[in-house]
Amino acid sequence: MGNEERLVTRGRKFGQVLEGARRVFMRDGYEGASVDDIAREAAVSKATLYSYFPDKKLMFDAVFREELERERVDGKELVGLDLPVDQVLRFTGHLIANHAVSEFGSRTLRLAIAEAERFPGLAAEYYQLGPAALQKTLERQLRHWQKEGMLRDDIPDLNLAADSFIQLNTVRLKDRVMLTGRDSVDDVMIRRTVDNAVTMFLRAFGTGMAQRLIET
Repeated sequence: MGNEERLVTRGRKFGQVLEGARRVFMRDGYEGASVDDIAREAAVSKATLYSYFPDKKLMFDAVFREELERERVDGKELVGLDLPVDQVLRFTGHLIANHAVSEFGSRTLRLAIAEAERFPGLAAEYYQLGPAALQKTLERQLRHWQKEGMLRDDIPDLNLAADSFIQLNTVRLKDRVMLTGRDSVDDVMIRRTVDNAVTMFLRAFGTGMAQRLIET
């Protein structure tokens, strides 16, 4: 990766070229994207394009790494939320669900899956910075709730429990959006999906105190 980065130069139109390439790659994928299309989308000459990126692979690498930075999960939204466990889970569930159905979330996932064989390193980074990082953030929060007596202390695998909550908030939505488009999911469906995820999760893992919160 280091050698490739040294081959990429930056200049006055670098951002313009990168944005044009991003639009074409997101629309057509790596194989379907042509240098002519990218130059046209970026409103630059092919000579200008090649002055920044000697080949298409380097261009795709730069575009996807920029998308990875946007995908990065740091968990700041969950830090310091002094609210009951059901409300924090509901807040978290809405973040997860809305990201999954957003144009950015769905197109980045689609591109990562489509190009995983050609760019396995980028696909692995996508997983580590996105899904895996979110699982770890939730796992820390679940451990905190265990200490507070809100979750059972006999949960065998907190990381798996965290992943289960993530899947509960996306399982109904992600495939629908990926295959039939964003308009097939509305706010009512998202809200019902998240409410159901919170209820199922707390009934499975919550103590009596936590379960009473969803029954009131």
